[in-house]
Amino acid sequence: MTDQINFKTELSGDFDGLIDRVTSALKGEGFGILSRIDMHAKSEEKIGKKLPKVVILGACNPTMAYEAYTANSDVASLLPCNVVVRDIGASRVSIEIIKPSAMMKLLGDKKLDRLALEADVLLKNVIAKL
Repeated sequence: MTDQINFKTELSGDFDGLIDRVTSALKGEGFGILSRIDMHAKSEEKIGKKLPKVVILGACNPTMAYEAYTANSDVASLLPCNVVVRDIGASRVSIEIIKPSAMMKLLGDKKLDRLALEADVLLKNVIAKL
């Protein structure tokens, strides 16, 4: 089911280097990073449980976020777009980006649906650039 909710690719390489590549590819499509959660570190810190490296980046295209919010302020609960960088072992890293179009279906707003499809195109470009 994940192909219905996100764009995904697997790459070989250095985990931190791939975070930099993702961040750069996002920037090239007009997205910036608003937040970073090192889930593996927080899990160990808060509950003493170890996870493989997993980082969640909160990505935002300010122009699109503004347009979405002014169309329907309920969209704020669905922002920013999460980008997950996950160590899957053997020097392989999974990159997963939520599909805005999947999230916007929750609100049933035609204007947001249109905007989300535009964002989908930009985020597909990010995956293609990796």
